Amino acid sequence: MNHRQFEEPVTLLVGMGFPARIESVVEAYALLQDWPACSRNGAHAVALNACKAGIAGEIDPETVRATLVAFARRQDILVPDMVSLAPAALSGGASRTNNTV
Repeated sequence: MNHRQFEEPVTLLVGMGFPARIESVVEAYALLQDWPACSRNGAHAVALNACKAGIAGEIDPETVRATLVAFARRQDILVPDMVSLAPAALSGGASRTNNTV
């Protein structure tokens, strides 16, 4: 595994709401570099600086990933991890089934 790969990819909604799967520091950097100037904010600057530090090997990829996730949450473009949501959905469905007469 590349030392700049994320342990788990981050999926974001970009453009016209299309999902983009970001799997590495370099992919995160490219996304943030292409981000429209009018939509940049403090969270964008933090994430972009983290990417630069990650590329330089100054911080680990998971720290970069965390800043990307924080940026995505602020922009409301983070796609929830469906794997982590599945157990909650299944348990919710099971409890409704058990309550039926």
